This record gives sequence, structure tokens and C-alpha cells, in this order.
Amino acid sequence: MHAAENHLRIAILEDDPDQAEIVSLWLKDAGYTVNSFLESAGFLRAVRRDSFDIYILDWIVPELSGIEVLRKLRGELNDNTPVVVATVKDKEQSIVRALEAGADDYLVKPMRRGELLARVAAILRRTGIGISPDNTFEAEPYLLDINNQVVILNGEEITLTNREFGLAVLLFRNAGKLLSRNHILEAIWGIDYNNVSTRTVDTHVSRLRKKLRLNEGTGWKLISVYQHGYRVERETPIEEKS
Repeated sequence: MHAAENHLRIAILEDDPDQAEIVSLWLKDAGYTVNSFLESAGFLRAVRRDSFDIYILDWIVPELSGIEVLRKLRGELNDNTPVVVATVKDKEQSIVRALEAGADDYLVKPMRRGELLARVAAILRRTGIGISPDNTFEAEPYLLDINNQVVILNGEEITLTNREFGLAVLLFRNAGKLLSRNHILEAIWGIDYNNVSTRTVDTHVSRLRKKLRLNEGTGWKLISVYQHGYRVERETPIEEKS
């Protein structure tokens, strides 16, 4: 499946404008939506208010280095979004540092188009982001039949509109991850989402919550985060609560 059909979003931290433009073009040509940042502060502001499917961080940037940004993501921000670190430091010790800091993969600069796209695709496959839609997807007790665009709950077929079904798939495939309203708009309404009000997202989420009986003892809850977006996650079993 072409990546664009999933509207997968990539954020790049790269302080060289020419390199940032080239990498962005490679990724956009492959069907990804790309946001590029030349400095760490802007990148961190963006990831605090928005959500992405993967980050590509240059190791050497002014202010905070890519590794310091990565540590902040994994620590202070508790952000587990997959990360590729791009570095001219090709010694084993440097690569180990990146992986120990929480990177999922690394690329030695100068980056090459084919290798970059292959590494990104491999990470997305490993994390389950962008898996092929021609199958069923199970989030017990829900079964999402993607071929027929049907959600089944405990044997009962639940009628959803096309956009509601797409929203259900997006949320469950990103279970535990906070998705911004812009991310949801882009994925469900497509490239013209700027003409759609974020209230539309809220309305669709509210309908989906009711239809799927989320937060009603099904084992899943849908959480709204003020001024940001939504997250579907498993409810904590009673015996695990303190």
C-alpha cells in the first residue's frame, strides 16, 4: 500500500536547510507528510502540541543536539514515537550511544535516498504503523474488519460511517498514543483538512465513543486531552489499581 493512504507523518530535525529540503522531498515523493525543523526548540514545541509517526533527528544541531532531544523525548516528554538518528559519527561507540538513548535506528550521513526510505519503512513495519489494510485488526473485544469496513463487538456488528470507521482504525492502531486533532484531520479528511473545523473531529470522536461503547466497561477508554487531541487506551484492570 502506498504510504500516502495512511497519511503517515514524519518530523525532521536538520539544521542544514539544503539537506532538510532534499530529505523532505525524498519522503514526500514516497507519500509521507513531512514537517521539517532547523532548530531543536522549534522541533520540541511542535512535538509537544502535535503528533507524528516517526522522527528523524540530526545528531549535530545548535543548542540541543539530536541525542539531547532524543533523551528529552524519551524522558521528560515520555514520547515513544520511533526515532531515526542521522549522524556523521559512524564509529560503533557513537551508534551505541544513539541506540542506548532510545533511538530505533540510525543513518550515517550523507544520507542516501534508498537507504533512508528502506529504514523508515522497516521501522513502520516493526512498530505496526502502516500495516496493510486488507486484513482484520483485533483489539479484544473489538474486531475491525478492514476489508468490509465493519467493527464487531462481542459478535455484534456496529454500523459506522466511512469516516467513523477510519477514525476507529487510526485510534486503535495507535493505541496508547496521543493523536493531535491536526493529525486526525490529515489522516481522515486528507489533504484538504485545512478547510475542516477541528470541531468536526470532536463531533466524530463523540459519536464513535458512543457507538463503540468506549469508557463503558469494554476494556478500552477514549481520553480527550484539552487543546491537543485524543488517545484510545486499555483500561487498567481493577486489581492493578492502587
